[in-house]
Amino acid sequence: MLFLVISTPRPERPSDMATTRQNFWPWLAQYQDKGICKHAYPRVGRGLVAIFDVDSNDTLHRILNEWADRIPAHFDTYPLVDVAATRQMLADQVAAKEKG
Repeated sequence: MLFLVISTPRPERPSDMATTRQNFWPWLAQYQDKGICKHAYPRVGRGLVAIFDVDSNDTLHRILNEWADRIPAHFDTYPLVDVAATRQMLADQVAAKEKG
């Protein structure tokens, strides 16, 4: 299951959070090494955008709770569809319409 996660951290002073933010990256790296975090990009100003490939909502929930323990934030989450699955769905729809 693919999810786009956009974090918006609490409005602490960035300089007060610098050490915490440095510690965040090794934590995230464990998920990148396992292939769970496919992409991660810092946002301009503050926050992060990441794409996770997880086996369940429970796994994503656990990851976001771990994340919030490190850097308290609001998370917007968006379920995504694999590109190959989307192409197949569209091909099936076209084929069904041509039959009908």
